[in-house]
Amino acid sequence: QVQLVESGGGLVQAGGSLRLSCALSGRSFSTYSGGWFRQAPGKERDFVSAVTWSGGNTYYADSVKGRFTISMDVAKNTVYLQMNSLKPEDTAVYYCAAKYLGSATLASENEYPYWGQGTQVTVSS
Repeated sequence: QVQLVESGGGLVQAGGSLRLSCALSGRSFSTYSGGWFRQAPGKERDFVSAVTWSGGNTYYADSVKGRFTISMDVAKNTVYLQMNSLKPEDTAVYYCAAKYLGSATLASENEYPYWGQGTQVTVSS
């Protein structure tokens, strides 16, 4: 059984930082790519960032480039999203997703068969 569990969300002031974690069980990030998406209230779920299997390549939405960093620890089977210089518009539920291999931009949620339950990130102004 494949399971993704996110952690690390919370409330932070604008300009602050948070690190989200996504632990994968039942599969290995040595052959699975990981992505982060977010959904703000009343909006569609949007791509944030992705990393290909074994941490080969990384991708970012324009809105988070230079502020967020995605990484993968294959030994811990965990993908991280380091979020710096947070803005109120970053407030959303953040979801982790995984798919087998993957070599494209990994920006479409339709590519991912496995999803976590989401973790709330709230940035106050």
